Amino acid sequence: MFTGLIEEVGVLRGVTSGGEMMVLNIGASLIMDDLKIGDSVSVNGVCLTATSLGDHSFTVDVMPQTYRNSTLKELRSGSKMNLERAMAAGGRFGGHIVQGHVDGTGEIRSVKRDQNAVVFEIAPERKSLFKFIIPKGSITIDGISLTVVDTSASTFTVSIIPHTLGETVLSHKRNGDRVNIECDVLGKYVDHLLNYGSRSGNAEEENSSRISHDFLAANGFV
Repeated sequence: MFTGLIEEVGVLRGVTSGGEMMVLNIGASLIMDDLKIGDSVSVNGVCLTATSLGDHSFTVDVMPQTYRNSTLKELRSGSKMNLERAMAAGGRFGGHIVQGHVDGTGEIRSVKRDQNAVVFEIAPERKSLFKFIIPKGSITIDGISLTVVDTSASTFTVSIIPHTLGETVLSHKRNGDRVNIECDVLGKYVDHLLNYGSRSGNAEEENSSRISHDFLAANGFV
């Protein structure tokens, strides 16, 4: 589990690929202090496992499922990436609950300055993500914990303060670039509970679920 507070920007030193698998060699400094083989690291918002450690670098494997559903396949030697170690049990929880399980990718449609902030407009490739994207709700973009400013029929916006812009790969992003999106896990669990059984067409499963919109309304939750 992660917080979405980026610890440092790493640099891709090398890529070994074959088909839809990759091995990334990532240069880093800060997170190497206590990184061990087997530790989880968020790389541009994707939870990966450190498989070897080198001189200010570590390697991670990217399996086909991750390759297909994230922007990692677009990385090249020299690419910069957001890095965050898994959250320590006794640490401050400054962002929001981030799993590192990317829900899809999005395309940056515009980057506009708004006084001391920069507003990114992003179009998710999957319209189905919009049920989890709400104004003032949490969202993760390339591993960064952010707040949704507003939504439209096809895009949403996030506002970035100068510190976040300067300390993450967003400072290198332009119109047309793609980013990884992870929606708030709480919304995904609620959606699953409300719709459990109905998606499978199994009447027995559907009847076994007692949570519905009417149930929540009757008990004062909505």
